[in-house]
Amino acid sequence: MPLAEMLSTGIDLVEIFRIRRSMKNPRFCKKILGPAEYRQLEKRGFPPESVAVSFAAKEAFAKAMGTGVRGFQLCDVELLRNPSGQPYLQLHRGALELARKKSYTFSVSATHTKAYASVVVVAYVEGTT
Repeated sequence: MPLAEMLSTGIDLVEIFRIRRSMKNPRFCKKILGPAEYRQLEKRGFPPESVAVSFAAKEAFAKAMGTGVRGFQLCDVELLRNPSGQPYLQLHRGALELARKKSYTFSVSATHTKAYASVVVVAYVEGTT
């Protein structure tokens, strides 16, 4: 299998003020966040920086898959954190099917400042890195 099929990356950068503005619509978070992701952010009061990071993760996933946001809904990709705080992707429905077709596993790195949120997603086939 060529290396290009074994490894793919996606990155996204989001202006937090745009997410803050979108959050004024009460349906925004319900539309883009998966159930576990929604609960995790709800417990923290939906900080706009964290919602922006979640949004950026969905876009970075789409870029790593090479599909854009096609074949899945944004809420099919959840950015969650394990007990130590490390981010990971939990996939559902269309996003899970796309990842399974390519046999991808994912590594995620997320960060934000007061103004920007950024996420890098590395998709790889297990045992090839």
